[in-house]
Amino acid sequence: QVQLVESGGGLVQAGVSLRLSCAASGTIFSINAMGWYRQAPGKERELVAAITNGATTNYADSVKGRFTISRDNAKNTVYLQMNSLKPEDTAVYYCNADLSITPMKGLYINYWGKGTLVTVSS
Repeated sequence: QVQLVESGGGLVQAGVSLRLSCAASGTIFSINAMGWYRQAPGKERELVAAITNGATTNYADSVKGRFTISRDNAKNTVYLQMNSLKPEDTAVYYCNADLSITPMKGLYINYWGKGTLVTVSS
């Protein structure tokens, strides 16, 4: 069973750092883009950061300079290093990835993790 599993969320005070991890498991032939989204209470889900399989990154303006996305292709894992956290970063953070689960080249399916809660207190 192919799945994405996030870890690393928690309750922290403003100004500290957290690192989220997301591991893809199951029979996976390759991974294309990976990313992190978040959804705060009462708001729509939004892109936080994304990284291609060539390590090109993209960030939401609200996190630029504070968050860093990276990936370890050998471990099928994507990370989100979050520094200088603010109360407005409070949200459920979801991992997202395009996974190839067949030997057929170029066939990717988009998967979501179940999310991990990050709460930043002031």
